[in-house]
Amino acid sequence: MSWTNLFNTTGAQEAISRIHALNRDTPQLWGKMNVAQMLAHLNAAYELVYDNKHPKPKGFQKFMIKLFAKNVVVGPKPYKKNTRTAPMFMIEGDRDFETEKNRLIEYINKTQQLGGAHFNGKESHAFGPLAEGEWNTLFSKHLDHHLQQFGV
Repeated sequence: MSWTNLFNTTGAQEAISRIHALNRDTPQLWGKMNVAQMLAHLNAAYELVYDNKHPKPKGFQKFMIKLFAKNVVVGPKPYKKNTRTAPMFMIEGDRDFETEKNRLIEYINKTQQLGGAHFNGKESHAFGPLAEGEWNTLFSKHLDHHLQQFGV
């Protein structure tokens, strides 16, 4: 499957338009997160890239993540509904919808402005160096999965 290219302006704006279609009361079609928690969950993926807020897996843990999760995350197949997520991506408690929405849009814009060449060969938090296309799949597939979860 081909994913929206978030490294170009058109793809980034398409994603942002979908985010703008959400509101604080948008119901989920599956899963347990509310819309603000989902946005915070998506932001956590960008925090790994930009904010160094989460500890990096090391040694055997990193080996196992690369072995079992990398192809799911950067491979072409869409995520299945209600798939378990890593503990660092679990969002509990209340989140402010507007704050999380604005943060996500800022991350998408930053990613687009840096462009694919910036990411080509860049070390991922858990998977090692990724090619530009793998980075785009990582960002785009995850975003699409959760926007579909909320019907946009």
